[in-house]
Amino acid sequence: MVNTAVSLGGGRAGGVLPLASLNHISIVCRSVEESLRFYTDVLGFVPIRRPGSFDFDGAWLFNYGIGIHLLQSEDPGSLPEKREINPKDNHISFQCESMTAVERRLKELGIPYVQRCVEEGGINVDQIFFHDPDGFMIEICNCDNLPVIPLAGAPVLGACKRVAAAVKQQHQQQQGGAVPPAPAAAAQCVPSAAAAQAIRVGEEAHISCA
Repeated sequence: MVNTAVSLGGGRAGGVLPLASLNHISIVCRSVEESLRFYTDVLGFVPIRRPGSFDFDGAWLFNYGIGIHLLQSEDPGSLPEKREINPKDNHISFQCESMTAVERRLKELGIPYVQRCVEEGGINVDQIFFHDPDGFMIEICNCDNLPVIPLAGAPVLGACKRVAAAVKQQHQQQQGGAVPPAPAAAAQCVPSAAAAQAIRVGEEAHISCA
């Protein structure tokens, strides 16, 4: 799994947990079999081995650097019914390469969805929301278009690859080195001059991959 992070100096506040990355989310299901089909056939997750010591029904899946753990409900009738799709409800979000392809596939599968668009500083982020078989909401977006800009004084704990590349390039330019122009895609993710100052882009950026 690749974990891209940008360190711009300044340690985390003392006492925080030594976390590394998101590992998985667990979802209680009415039917593990139905949810398994959804997460494999619609979202592209791959079933993986689950510990044999578990004495309850479920399934583990993995893709995109995270796991999905499905748990069979002991009382399926007690689970809430699907509600109207509300983008402000609890959800998990996936970055995608083509919003058009996602929308086309959802139409082919007959899965209801709603669309939203967020505009920030001339950057548009498209969002599509829909439910899994149990009403847990899924978002598909191109949120990577939006720059990751921490509040003043806060370190950058994680950022998209374009931010990492852009910040590293800015640092090299400040050091007087010859640097090729940033890719066009990177420009979408570069913090503004004011934001860059706030996050101390003059300090060295590190990209860690593990």
